[in-house]
Amino acid sequence: MAAKDTPETPPQRRNWAAQMAPDAMAAGHAALARAGFSDPALILQWEKIAGPETARLARPLKLSQGAQGGVLTLQAEPAAAVFLQHESRSLIERINRYFGHPLVARLRFVQAALPQRPAAPPQLRPAAEIPPGDPVLSFNGPDGMREALCRLARARHNRR
Repeated sequence: MAAKDTPETPPQRRNWAAQMAPDAMAAGHAALARAGFSDPALILQWEKIAGPETARLARPLKLSQGAQGGVLTLQAEPAAAVFLQHESRSLIERINRYFGHPLVARLRFVQAALPQRPAAPPQLRPAAEIPPGDPVLSFNGPDGMREALCRLARARHNRR
């Protein structure tokens, strides 16, 4: 077998716990580099760069460099692709203005349904007051336990 045909060996065990961030960052940079994004800002700041309406309709997939400049491939909702094609000049200007140099010269659209964004977490209501007849008020134990029981009672009354 040639050297490049050999299967990749697993990483050597360290026999101690280590932070996960360096490995995750390396994996993230490798995935973005395969898609042509040397700088992750285009993906991470997409809503700020393109605007909330455009970001809702399209997301960047790939950035490739060609002879005439960069080509940004966007995944767009099928009904919105035609609309975005008409707005491509202003979108290219916004992208290039954000980066300060001509990064994108042309946009390419791939029509596909975008995955749904996760729902925003529910807003917490302010803590309710404990009613005067609640048994937690008559607890005569340690202060830490009393405060924990009071938080539990507030949460219980908040749910109602």
